[in-house]
Amino acid sequence: MAAATGNAARYVREWLSAHAASGHVTVEDGRSSLNPEQAMVFAAPDSPVNLIGAFVTAGAMVENRNKVQTAFKTGKGVAWGDQAGCLFCAVARLFRPGYINALVQEWLPELDGAVNKLKAGAKVADVGCGHGLSTIVMAQAFPASDFDGCDFHPGSIAAATAHAKAHGVKNVRFELGRVQDLTGEEYDLVTYFDCLRDMGDPAAAAAHIRKALKPGGSWMVVEPAAGTRWRIPLIRSGASTIRPRR
Repeated sequence: MAAATGNAARYVREWLSAHAASGHVTVEDGRSSLNPEQAMVFAAPDSPVNLIGAFVTAGAMVENRNKVQTAFKTGKGVAWGDQAGCLFCAVARLFRPGYINALVQEWLPELDGAVNKLKAGAKVADVGCGHGLSTIVMAQAFPASDFDGCDFHPGSIAAATAHAKAHGVKNVRFELGRVQDLTGEEYDLVTYFDCLRDMGDPAAAAAHIRKALKPGGSWMVVEPAAGTRWRIPLIRSGASTIRPRR
């Protein structure tokens, strides 16, 4: 492994030992390997439970420490476009397994009539597309439809355009812009994947999307299941109620 990666054997051995002790690597008879479950998490890029992107994202967030410390003083926040350089790639890698394994197979079929429209030929906008992985997955699955990916971060649009070219996807285009740049009543479907919460005015963005949809069009929003108020959850067991320990 040291020879294959161009690293010093001593450090690779220490690294491998740490992962073996953590249960991330299997060691038998002095040989290290990944069992099928470990491989699904660490080595299979298309696995629905691949978590490499999560580790890379955490590393990128460390680079933002000074910016976040300043935001705590000023209350102004850290704009998405001002994040650490590798965070954009990391987030794309983090969400990719979900797009590969669920977007076409599970999420889109939940929208009444959306799949039939996409098969016949629809016009779609993927707002906050980032590196364009969600847009490309949809475009590959529905070649009769046209897909517009938009994002206000220039580096992400450049990466998305390069990804589309590398995969030979012709029915997609990526443009630098904001949701306000979408024209009126021309889209059958507008998608927001993990970006609405990062917008400065989510309510205004939602209102604009309504204007951009054709009659009968759909707006698809994928966000974490999070509440607006902090509460301690109650765990119910039979007739008794258990409060989790603080």
